[in-house]
Amino acid sequence: MKSKLFTRNFTCLILGQVCSLIGNYTLKFALSMYILEQTGSASVFAGLLALSMIPTILLSPFGGILADRANRRNIMVVLDALSGLSVLLAGFAMSLGQEIAIIGVLLIILSVLGAFESPTVQACVPQMLSGESVIKGNAVVNQVVSIASLLTPFLGSVFYTAFGIRPVFYGAVVCFFLTAFLECFIRLEDRKPKVSMGIGRIIREDVSVSMRFLRRDQPGILKLLLLAALVSLFVAGNAVVGFPYLVRTVLGLSASHYGAAESAMGIASILGSLCVALLAKRLCFRHVSAAFLAFGICLIPCGVAFLLPIGAFARYLILLAMFCVCQFGCSFFSTYAISIIQERTPEHLMGKVMSYVFTLSLCAQPIGQVVYGALFDRFSDSVYWVLIPSGLIICMIGLCSKGFFVEFEKQTGTCQREEKP
Repeated sequence: MKSKLFTRNFTCLILGQVCSLIGNYTLKFALSMYILEQTGSASVFAGLLALSMIPTILLSPFGGILADRANRRNIMVVLDALSGLSVLLAGFAMSLGQEIAIIGVLLIILSVLGAFESPTVQACVPQMLSGESVIKGNAVVNQVVSIASLLTPFLGSVFYTAFGIRPVFYGAVVCFFLTAFLECFIRLEDRKPKVSMGIGRIIREDVSVSMRFLRRDQPGILKLLLLAALVSLFVAGNAVVGFPYLVRTVLGLSASHYGAAESAMGIASILGSLCVALLAKRLCFRHVSAAFLAFGICLIPCGVAFLLPIGAFARYLILLAMFCVCQFGCSFFSTYAISIIQERTPEHLMGKVMSYVFTLSLCAQPIGQVVYGALFDRFSDSVYWVLIPSGLIICMIGLCSKGFFVEFEKQTGTCQREEKP
């Protein structure tokens, strides 16, 4: 591995991720607008999102096993090519009717493919880089995600408003196929097993080894993932389901307003990951505990805004400001936490452990999305009964977890750099 950050491999990976994320996020943004316009229901919207996430949660551990036993470049190329083909076929099928059903099937297929690709991409970073470049590399990857989040709402709203849903499909196809082409230039070592075994034995052994590592060798990592999953139940329900529903349905604003808000949150996300990259040498893990408190504190003014006698646009501005702060905290936390986990994980377990990171971070989200979809439908005229209690609960979780972050910092020695003369 090389200490240089922008090696050929890493550059190709980043360029491929830019194309893939732009296509993926633009498509999903347009689909979310289409579903809300066709149904007008937070429950239907949340149900489709939750259903599409189940394959990712169930299959991500197998994606990690594959990432540790096969050439990661080849995995990414095949998966992105299949993603492009799936979107292309779905675009043709939209003309046959049953659009909502076709969108649901497409989301599930993309979820299955993402279950194998996400842990593979995450495992590639420490294989390509070393030392402090791993933290910087993860920050760059997170910034790419953030930049895509910044650009795609604008692109999605423009293309969807001007041309409808089907041209967005075809644009995403181009992005996926271009990603597969760029990934062909990556060169990585094959992950070949030393001993030939059957598939069943491979799965049992790899799951056993990785779970033993998390439960015995690094129990702090497992507790961290479970804590993050708990908070994501509330955050995802409000951000993924609540925010678009509040903007489009409750406030009655246009897709352009929602697109502008998503772009602003993309900027906040870039700043969060950039903060980690700039402060990599001075950060302590206890610093990220403030992110959990920020999540909860920001939801309270969002609820209060619907109690005040102000207009829809003023409420929109309050929602935008508070959710931008949340996005900054999410980006800061995820970038730094993933880097710490990678530092504590042996290279031969990287794919499997990162798949568990991905799985546990998502496992509570479908539940949160379904619950909050029902809650926002039930309290559509008094959404403060959803937002304010959620904020108070997250604040309590953040306060109760402060001791864990301090203890985890002592175990991992993440502040040893500051203590040295």
